[in-house]
Amino acid sequence: MTKNRETDIVCDNEIFNNFEHFFDLSHDLFCVLGYDGYFKKINPAVSRLLGYTTEELLAKPINHFIYSNDKEKTSLARNELKSQIPLFDFENRYVTKSGQIVWLLWTSTPVEDEKLIYAVAKNITYKKELEEERKLYIKRLSEINNEFKQLSYSTAHDLRSPVNNMLAIFELMETTDIQNEETLDFINILKSTTDTVKENLNEYIKLLNNKNESDSQLEKIDLNNCLDEVLISINSLIENSKATINVDFSEIETVNFNKSSLKSIFLNLITNAIKYVKPNTLANISIRSERNNNVTQLIISDDGIGFDLDKVQNKVFGLHQTFNDHIDSNGIGLYLVHNHVNNLGGHITLESQINKGASFIISFKD
Repeated sequence: MTKNRETDIVCDNEIFNNFEHFFDLSHDLFCVLGYDGYFKKINPAVSRLLGYTTEELLAKPINHFIYSNDKEKTSLARNELKSQIPLFDFENRYVTKSGQIVWLLWTSTPVEDEKLIYAVAKNITYKKELEEERKLYIKRLSEINNEFKQLSYSTAHDLRSPVNNMLAIFELMETTDIQNEETLDFINILKSTTDTVKENLNEYIKLLNNKNESDSQLEKIDLNNCLDEVLISINSLIENSKATINVDFSEIETVNFNKSSLKSIFLNLITNAIKYVKPNTLANISIRSERNNNVTQLIISDDGIGFDLDKVQNKVFGLHQTFNDHIDSNGIGLYLVHNHVNNLGGHITLESQINKGASFIISFKD
């Protein structure tokens, strides 16, 4: 009987020693706190994080180490613990000996008979810093987006007057006296293009008058019809550049999207492909639809100068980001395309190599 009792004591001591080992080696902060507001026992992780010795941490009230703005809420939480209410996912800030502020996430359990609180905390400073950085990025992006919306709105309004003037001139022109068939064709192309510009401006203004693009603005769009409208509006550019455009919408003929946004996407990616053709070559553009992994995709590819993705991967769709010295480069087109896609729940990626062209893959939200 005595022998068994001695064996039990040895086993208990071994278990206790193992727990002490775990307590000391843990990277989480293990603490035993008294109802009097002092640390009673802490593991080395607490000292490492806060920069104080164990003796310094045990010698002063816990509130001494807490960030001033969090002292009150921490005291309230401690009172709840004294009322036998466990604490879960409680966040507060401590100030290290060097003056750095650290965020801790606590889980604490009170033991009334011992007048002690057993607590474990995780250092979530890095997570909080990422959250703050994310908020700053979102705030700045919202500011840029609002500025860009205002610029777009003003530009669209300002352009309507000269476009209307052009249309008025076409109405006043007497074309019956013009005998040259080619001249008549040019005039008709100019009038058709101007009509399209006016229509697009009106659609853009209508879109910009709404605060956000929403699902209510989605419609079933015939890809061929939508693309044809864009190609007609830039017919002269295509003919003068002698660009070749190969279209295949046989796999997917329609998408649910915003028509003005889709026309803008076609317009910007096609004109970019023509603009950034390799020297002494003609633009060859491929536009096709696919269904991959149950996702409808639109792929617009060219064989132009391409991008060095190692250098510009994270900048391609940024506002005012330009990657060459072309006279017409302004860094707005791809920014517009990216926003049109993302605002309606889609996703766009780029595959490209220098002098081997570029492929923009747009995945639509089903």
